[in-house]
Parts: sequence; C-alpha cells; structure tokens
Amino acid sequence: MTTVHQLFDLSGQTALVTGGSRGLGLQIAQALGEAGAKIVLTSRKSADLEEAAAQLQDSGIDARWIAADASQPAEVQRVVREAMERVGQLDILVNNAGATWGAPMADYPLEAWDKVMNLNVRSVFLFSQAVGKASMLPRRRGRVLNIASIAGLAGSHEMEFIAYATSKGAVVNFTRQLAGEWGAFGINVNALAPGFFPSKMTKGTLAAYGEDKLAAAAPLRRIGDDDDLKGAALLFCSAAGKHITGQILAVDGGLSAVHHGA
Repeated sequence: MTTVHQLFDLSGQTALVTGGSRGLGLQIAQALGEAGAKIVLTSRKSADLEEAAAQLQDSGIDARWIAADASQPAEVQRVVREAMERVGQLDILVNNAGATWGAPMADYPLEAWDKVMNLNVRSVFLFSQAVGKASMLPRRRGRVLNIASIAGLAGSHEMEFIAYATSKGAVVNFTRQLAGEWGAFGINVNALAPGFFPSKMTKGTLAAYGEDKLAAAAPLRRIGDDDDLKGAALLFCSAAGKHITGQILAVDGGLSAVHHGA
C-alpha cells in the first residue's frame, strides 16, 4: 500500500513554473520544491528570477531559471528546450504567468486587451503544447496545472477588468478541454482559481477596495496568504491527485460559493 507521504512525494520529478519569480508562482514553486521536485522558473525579468531562485535554493530546493516572454512562440520553444537540456524531462507544468489591466469596457484599449489575452491565454496554450509534445505525450505521463481566477467563474459589477475576466474564463474551459484530450495519454490537467492574494498584480485592487472589505465578503473573513495555494497545488501535481483531472478548485475563502462577483 502506498503511504500518504509517498503519494505527495515529487522526488525525481521536474516542474516548470511560468511567472515563477514572485507571488503565486513562487509560492507554488516553493511547495513543489519542498516536496522534492527540481524547479525551473521562467518570467521576463532576469533580476527577479535570480532572486527567486536564490530564495528557493536557500530552502534546499534544486532551482534554476530562464528569462523569456511567455507570449512569444519562439521564446516558449526556447524555454522548453533549455529546461529539458538542464533537467531532462518535464513532469509538471504550472501555467501561472499572467497580467491584468483595469479600465471601463467602453474605453478599454485594444492594446490592453491584446496584452492580457496574449499572456493569460496564448501563453497557456503555447507552453502546454510545447511541453506536451516535447516531454509529456511521448512518455504518456504528466501534470498540467493552470492558474485561473475566481474572476473566470463569474462576472463582477464592481471591478472593471474585462480582458482579465475573459482570459481567466478561457483558462477554465481550456483546462477542461485539454483534460479531455490528454487523459488518454496519462496527463492530468487541472486549474486553481485563487481569490484575492496580496501580490504585485493585486496591489492596486487591494488599495482601491481595501483589504478589510475584500476579506469581509468571504465566508472565512480573510484573503489568501503565502501558504494557501501550496497544498492544493501539490495535490494536483502529485500522485495523490492521479484520479483528478479537468477540475477547477477555487481557493478563495469561500467567496465564489456565496458571492457572484469577484
């Protein structure tokens, strides 16, 4: 019989985490690394990546990084190629890279729409396709974990971020469709839908609406912290979640269960 510790053990596995230099991506990388996985971080800024990898290494995690623009096909191919040259096969892909842009729908700039959709949706497609073809499909095994958002589960009458909400809704159904297509190859595809977590991306929202007000809207009366995604991410990326695919798990203090809106 397999023990619980063995089910959650990622020793001998490798994980590529996009947008992994800070925030939720780094939190997930920390969890997977502590469970034994080798970590490859990628995002645009070398300085941020270097700092994040050093933080992981200080925790005893085997971590390295590759700087790239996740919305560019050639860059994605380069990241996957270099990652496999450094760590061998890729067992886990965490599609976390994302951006947001707030503006009213009537005046929403097309450049903002394109920037958000290219990073939040196009990069998820590109990385999943590249890692799947290079490593997961040939070996008939793998885990893809997409980071959606509760903004992809319902609309909001308060927040004006049409591209972000649309992109995260796309990630939700991308997850379901890819799970359907790749299940026969032994590849599990799931998504986390975080609520409000303090990060560089949410700093403006938290300042505008107030952390206390956002916390009060959730049944647990709190927003997320630096540990709240770790357990769920490890479940989906390990043998403990081997019979789970195509699922979207909200990690939001219960907000989406009772409150329709982000």
